[in-house]
Amino acid sequence: MSDRIRRGMLIKNSGSEAVEVSMSSRPLRLDPGEESFITPEEVRDPTLRRALQERSIAIVRPATPAEDEALRERLDER
Repeated sequence: MSDRIRRGMLIKNSGSEAVEVSMSSRPLRLDPGEESFITPEEVRDPTLRRALQERSIAIVRPATPAEDEALRERLDER
């Protein structure tokens, strides 16, 4: 069985109010219509998955490898 390469995602607040998601890795606040990248590890976070099921946040598309790397660098700077 080959190892699957996990990718991050671009997510979007699809609602009309701000959404706050307290993931184990970091808190994330999205205003209505705002988009943000999340890491491959954050994709599996239970709090984020709950927000996805409630449809307050929607997945726009998978992140490209370059976008994944840029997000990791930005998060490492914190």
